Amino acid sequence: MVGTIGELRRFPVKSLLGEMLTEAVVQPRGLAGDRRWAVRGADGRFGSGKSTRRFRQMDGLFQLAARYDGAVPVLRFPSGQRLRGDDPAVHAALSRHVGEPVTLTAEEDVSHFDEGPLHVLTTASLRHLGGLLGGPVDPRRFRANLLLDVSGPPARLEDGWPGRTLHVGDEVVLRVTRRMTRCVMVNSAQEDLPHDGRVLRAVAIADELTFGVLAQVERAGTVRFGDPVVLRG
Repeated sequence: MVGTIGELRRFPVKSLLGEMLTEAVVQPRGLAGDRRWAVRGADGRFGSGKSTRRFRQMDGLFQLAARYDGAVPVLRFPSGQRLRGDDPAVHAALSRHVGEPVTLTAEEDVSHFDEGPLHVLTTASLRHLGGLLGGPVDPRRFRANLLLDVSGPPARLEDGWPGRTLHVGDEVVLRVTRRMTRCVMVNSAQEDLPHDGRVLRAVAIADELTFGVLAQVERAGTVRFGDPVVLRG
């Protein structure tokens, strides 16, 4: 056994803050509901922390949070205002917040994922990074779906996992595909975390801008906080 599930996080709206779960359904697409919604600009691209062909940087998204009420996300604004994703007023509120015309849009034919359906990180890697930075690193900076609680010395354990499988609890099997490339989003302020430009630099020193791994779902099911995780292959 490599460790246990220490945190389960889902992000209903891409690039917004998400929600902590005690259990989650894992589908072929990833965690049920994860990044199912996104903020779309007038140019058709979706708000993100970085710019690509489909996504573009959009200021202020990390000041917003979302959690599901049934199948619809409820957005929380810095003022404390809460709006459901199916409330027509949400589009105007988002537009005012980001300073341009935008809409909240559910996923259609193409997923809102940047790189892959599931992001996995270990506490051993966080301790390793903390050693470079001189103090603990909050896992929220990396927006992982599964944080594995791993005992032992600081080490980037998951760097050697691509091509192997993770068996989670009694049902779920994940195949690790590759290491996760990082961008400036890991430096960003969110909730009570201040902006810290050292984080991405420390990741680069450790291993060329990768931290954590991406995984695909080989067998769906339910995962729960505390589930054992076994590495095979």
